[in-house]
Amino acid sequence: MSTIGKLEKFRQNSTFKCLLQPRMEEVFRKDYSLKGKWHQDVFGNSNPITLELGCGKGEYTVALARLYPDRNFIGIDIKGARLWKGAKEVEQSGMKNVRFLRTNIDFIEWIFGPGEIDSIWVTFADPQLKSPRKRLTSPMFLNRYRKFLREGGTVNLKTDSRFLHEYTAAVVKDNKLEEICRSTDIYSQDNPAFPHELKTVQTFYEQYFLKMGMPITYLAFRLDGDQKNTELAEPQWDEKFWLEKEKEGRIPGRIR
Repeated sequence: MSTIGKLEKFRQNSTFKCLLQPRMEEVFRKDYSLKGKWHQDVFGNSNPITLELGCGKGEYTVALARLYPDRNFIGIDIKGARLWKGAKEVEQSGMKNVRFLRTNIDFIEWIFGPGEIDSIWVTFADPQLKSPRKRLTSPMFLNRYRKFLREGGTVNLKTDSRFLHEYTAAVVKDNKLEEICRSTDIYSQDNPAFPHELKTVQTFYEQYFLKMGMPITYLAFRLDGDQKNTELAEPQWDEKFWLEKEKEGRIPGRIR
């Protein structure tokens, strides 16, 4: 059985109706043509939309869409070869409540309109140990999400990185955001606030980390808070301490 190469995946991607690939000039400091129109022009309904940021192969996005057929889901990633797998599955299954978007998350504020997104998932993102501004839960990114996340909408962080978990918890605390639920090991704890999919849906990365004995953490919060009209700021926290802890727990050959 031959393996499909990147060029063939890119060719197939161009034929998938569920995969949108805007050019940089369509989304860089310019409103995307679908901004504010995702419900009517893309999904054809008013069902809530959930984003998965850095969705990789789209496993989580597709699984959520199967669990919740009355909701819409969009997986975003810049890697077309990764998105191919999820997009192909959606095309073959005929699912109507899933779309994938190949673009840089830096452009996200020009892609979605105010209140257009109901919730956000960040699953096993790179913790960006040396680049705080690149962390998908940094104040810089959260300020962008605020522009399109509905009032009361949630941000969900699921990660094996205790560093990213603690950093995000500090962002939430210092900026007086509303914490909904927090766990440093979801499989050793039960919490009625856990969403159903938290333990039942596992990506390739999650299964890998679990086999390596890595605890999986979870943090859910809202972006409204007492300071919803002010810019969120970087937290005051012991980054050095958690950086060393992260390095201690790092597994040789660990996938990122």
